Amino acid sequence: MTAALAASFAAARDAPSLAILEGFHALKHALRFGASVTHAVASDPDELAALAAALAPDVAAELTRLCLPVTPAELRALGFPRPPHTGVVAIARRPPFSPRALLAGGGAPVVLLEDPRHLGNVGAVVRVAAAAGAAGVVTTGARDPWDPAALRGAAGLHFALPVGRVAGAGDGFDPAPRPLVALDPDGEPLGSAPLPAGAVLAFGTERHGLSEALLSRADARVRIPMRPGVSSLNLATAVAAVLYATTLRSSS
Repeated sequence: MTAALAASFAAARDAPSLAILEGFHALKHALRFGASVTHAVASDPDELAALAAALAPDVAAELTRLCLPVTPAELRALGFPRPPHTGVVAIARRPPFSPRALLAGGGAPVVLLEDPRHLGNVGAVVRVAAAAGAAGVVTTGARDPWDPAALRGAAGLHFALPVGRVAGAGDGFDPAPRPLVALDPDGEPLGSAPLPAGAVLAFGTERHGLSEALLSRADARVRIPMRPGVSSLNLATAVAAVLYATTLRSSS
């Protein structure tokens, strides 16, 4: 392992244009959806080849070509004291993110997370949104949706759809020309009426929900019906419920 490789991984952790990918599945998905990978290493090339052949034959040749062999000790020295069990880590360039282009696209809904607190939840939301065919995921607040913790939660699916952070949803993010639908405990039950096509679906934190500033701007408010006594759902679970309800209704 060269000092230059260690320096590249160290620099990538703070670079807003780069992303750290941890694990075989994160790198597999990144390559499958067109990521530009600058560095990749694997501590067990034989296991990598077997996983690629079994689970990612479409990108197997690229996976094995990109990954330089390193020892487990060298992998830890790259800044991974607890490496992924597959022994694969990589650096990729983040794709450009344009909120205006995303909102102008129409069609599939956009997921808006207002000031999410748990990066693992953000990653799980990205994974659900990619699977459900959402147009993109937008976040507000201080946390970077491309943080390594979020990328782990998404298994690299940030590259499957636009993901980015914008100014505060209450006063700095304009969803136009799309309608804004807020998830709110006082809203109409999900499924009682069709949601507007191509809506921006806004989700707040599990503890506080959406801000009053955003709620006041919503074109509609909906809630997920739940058993009495159950106060909330995990953020990613709530997003999944709404996205799939929207998808199934629009396809019926």
